[in-house]
Amino acid sequence: MTLKIRSKTSLYKPDTVIIAGAGPGAVDLMTVRCQRAIVEAEIIVYAGSLVNPEVLKFSSSECEIHDSAEMTLDKMVEVMVAGIRSGKKVLRLHTGDPAMYGAISEQINALAEAGIKVEIIPGVSSVFAAAARIGAELTLPEVTQTVILSRRAGRTPVPERESIPELARHQATMALFLSVAAISDLVAELLEGGYAQTTPVAVVYRATWPDEKVVSGNLADIADRIEQAGIGRQAMILVGNALSRKGALSRLYADEFGHGYRPAGVK
Repeated sequence: MTLKIRSKTSLYKPDTVIIAGAGPGAVDLMTVRCQRAIVEAEIIVYAGSLVNPEVLKFSSSECEIHDSAEMTLDKMVEVMVAGIRSGKKVLRLHTGDPAMYGAISEQINALAEAGIKVEIIPGVSSVFAAAARIGAELTLPEVTQTVILSRRAGRTPVPERESIPELARHQATMALFLSVAAISDLVAELLEGGYAQTTPVAVVYRATWPDEKVVSGNLADIADRIEQAGIGRQAMILVGNALSRKGALSRLYADEFGHGYRPAGVK
């Protein structure tokens, strides 16, 4: 799918790297602005282990492309700095939305030390792609109005106050990144935090990719289901009673609820 982008104004500014989120996987879930940044780019450093390589088809044949899966932070920054200093349009391409586990702060800081600015293009996060795939609203009246985005401690630790049991005590909807490899331990921590064994869980592997898998269950059986499905990475885990879709009706659309666009009592 190719969108016709008509603009005479470049997205790129002098001495500025663009960091963009390419979305969860499906090419047509990439934003128009991100596509435009790819079209214009002269150097792209992309997260090859996660970004759908199909999005690179929008780049020009002259574009210099680097897969960051095999690069250190220093090497990535070296490539981006050299590109900017040679007057090139440089794009750093992340999966999903770069604000979530994109490790962009360290890139921004390193670029700033070299006198280079950054502009960010947001993307569709795997959280919302996963919720869409299972047909879930993550916030339901009188069930929860809060979504916690987090992950288990792994090679990268988390503050103790943000451990899974501590966060689970809120009984909100939880969207957990980078945690499926230790699903049994995760379930134990969620139960320790107060979720019931009957709490609904959905695990979406590579949401919107051709090989997507969706496994649904509850805390009592989800670990076994995930093991049987052979899912060990690249999955979003959604937990909480909001997934049942059983909540109170929204007051916004109630007959007696008036607001600036509809008086109360009007059906």
